[in-house]
Amino acid sequence: MTKKIALLLSLSMLLSLTACGGSNHAQNSESETVELTVFAAASLTETLNPLAETYQSAHEDVKLTFNFDSSGTLKTQIEEGAQCDLFLSAAQKQMNELEEKGLVATESRIDLLENQVVLSVPDADSENAVTSFDDMAQRLADGTILLAMGNEDVPVGQYTQKILSYYGLDEAELAAAGVLTYGSNVKEVTTQVKEASVDCGVIYCTDAFSAGLTVVDEALPEMCGQVIYPAAVLENSANAAAAQDFLDFLTTDEAMEVFASVGFCPVS
Repeated sequence: MTKKIALLLSLSMLLSLTACGGSNHAQNSESETVELTVFAAASLTETLNPLAETYQSAHEDVKLTFNFDSSGTLKTQIEEGAQCDLFLSAAQKQMNELEEKGLVATESRIDLLENQVVLSVPDADSENAVTSFDDMAQRLADGTILLAMGNEDVPVGQYTQKILSYYGLDEAELAAAGVLTYGSNVKEVTTQVKEASVDCGVIYCTDAFSAGLTVVDEALPEMCGQVIYPAAVLENSANAAAAQDFLDFLTTDEAMEVFASVGFCPVS
């Protein structure tokens, strides 16, 4: 009888320990941090950082890590296998190419924002300041100014190429004449204008606003098309549900107010 009681007590203690262990495991599992890696166009730097703070304050189990660069560079990194949960591009081209390769969760893809391509100058009050895209085109043809633009794999550079084509200007000839300088992303182009190392630069209105630069002209849709920022969860994301939740947050009125504060607008 004593042996039976001892055996029952032992079994009871074992079951109790097992239950406690299971409970701790569940608690640890619930408190695990989800790490989301977001690849985003450099022009989103000033808005996504504060939005991340807002989101993480309400989602303490989520840690957001951003990789800001040109959309072309980010696309290449994704193609080469870089870990990425969510991609926000500054143009459709890069997102289209990733989707064609099956790297984007198509059902998650949305057109998130619209931006504006602008011509910016270091000092609008300067006697020789460029005054408009028309003025820029004429003075590029004359070889009397230096223009900063993005590389050919950078969306802002691709928009600039369309503007040059709109005016019948040959980029290769202009480059050979030494009237063009390049940046690997829009931030580098913006810096060249801000430092007055060039006479003007083609950037986004949001970057001009954030850098405190003067905008002298805005590109018309017929010059370079709409500047749409698509966003999508990556097909191989290990945290697809969490990535989708953050993307959903970026479409809220609260997030859109932050985007609008620097010049972004909803897609029209």
